[in-house]
Amino acid sequence: MKAAADAHTQSRPSLRMRQASQTPAGPGWPVSIGQAAQLSGISPKMLRHYESLGLLGEVARTGSNYRQYSENDVHTLCFIRRSRDMGFGLDAIAELVSLWHDRQRSSASVKQVARKHLGELEERIEALQAMQRTLSHLLHQCPGDERPDCPILDDLEIGSTPLRR
Repeated sequence: MKAAADAHTQSRPSLRMRQASQTPAGPGWPVSIGQAAQLSGISPKMLRHYESLGLLGEVARTGSNYRQYSENDVHTLCFIRRSRDMGFGLDAIAELVSLWHDRQRSSASVKQVARKHLGELEERIEALQAMQRTLSHLLHQCPGDERPDCPILDDLEIGSTPLRR
């Protein structure tokens, strides 16, 4: 699993690599929403969403009301994207961004957020493994022939029946 996460991380160029590919000296700051999206690996729609949630703070605007993203804004967007890649929810990301910007934070606070997320991931993995075992068992039971009898459909039907009192 770690290898898959490492491969996923390696497949995305870092902010510095994306900056260097813009021009020999990198992009001129501030950048437009399209450039910020390209640099951070986040769609313009999601950039606007994260801004509306307050994850970025106030983004500068031109006289024509176009967003102008600073290097710090793009760095924060990369932080948010990496947090999403790790499966953190938006509430946890908001807390992590706040802790990241707070140089007086304790690492214990960060660890608490990460530990809670790890517990949630472990629960989801257990649930997925249970589904996998059930489906594997049902596939083994299903003859997969021309007959209409199918234990997979029977199981799905039983699970969809409302409980009666």
